[in-house]
Amino acid sequence: MAPLLPHYLILAAAVFVIGVAGVFLNRKNILIILMSVELILLAVNLNFIAFSRYLGDIHGQIFVFFILTVAAAESAIGLAILIVAFRNRRTINIDDWKQLRE
Repeated sequence: MAPLLPHYLILAAAVFVIGVAGVFLNRKNILIILMSVELILLAVNLNFIAFSRYLGDIHGQIFVFFILTVAAAESAIGLAILIVAFRNRRTINIDDWKQLRE
């Protein structure tokens, strides 16, 4: 028996909640915040795929490929910026970076 649409939506909602909780509960480590944002994007992609399959339309699955491409570029650029900032500051703690705003 194949999983039905509500099963995929519940899974996507759970992944989305875990991602949002990671962003709001852990405001100290930038790496965990970036991973939580990726979880949020993966939950959205799972919804696109589930509805695409449910409706029998391929457009949602094609859209997911574009989202994954942008997410991969965002991750690469974000990690590159994080590495450069770590080399300068020797920490990835957000509280130590707040003086960069001034």
